[in-house]
Amino acid sequence: MHIPKGPTAGLELALFEPALQAALQPSPDYDAARWLYVPNTYSEYRYILGTRGKKPLICVGINPSTAAPDALDPTLQSAQRIALANGYDSFLMFNVYAQRATRPDDMEHALNPALHAENRKAFRYLLSLSDQPAVWAAWGNIILKRDYLMDCMQDFAADGKAAGAKWYTAGPLLKSGQPHHPLYLKKDTQLLDFDIDAYLCAQRAK
Repeated sequence: MHIPKGPTAGLELALFEPALQAALQPSPDYDAARWLYVPNTYSEYRYILGTRGKKPLICVGINPSTAAPDALDPTLQSAQRIALANGYDSFLMFNVYAQRATRPDDMEHALNPALHAENRKAFRYLLSLSDQPAVWAAWGNIILKRDYLMDCMQDFAADGKAAGAKWYTAGPLLKSGQPHHPLYLKKDTQLLDFDIDAYLCAQRAK
């Protein structure tokens, strides 16, 4: 379990671009030719964790837990299975907020703008890996835990639109109108088209 040590504003953040360059180099801890892990060491936050391939599925959750290369947690194991079942050769786990917290209730109550800015650079990088990026909305009701999460999502939707991304959900939406979290989905759950703009409009109207 990961319990945050304190607000991320008190951390000296690893900026995304140099952290990415470090992650692209060989690592003594894992196979960097197979894994993309940014930052490439365990810390209080994580921008990206996933596998490398020519046809990746970007999975968007809420915040990281303890997962690392060769040590995926159940949520990421499920995300990987569903990506492969839907014809993708790899998955890239991204989160609306980069702070690690196994229990979403432990996420900080105030947005750290610096962390969000670096996380947004990470999302733009993932979008750049494909001509038409495939993005899986996979956050469940957890996005309602903090008001700032939906504000962050507005930025990521704009970035996706600029990159020509196509959004999906795994199975139909929950009764709450949120997309399913990966954890309890069947491994062969099919991806369905997801209108991110209509979703955000509906959320703003609530």
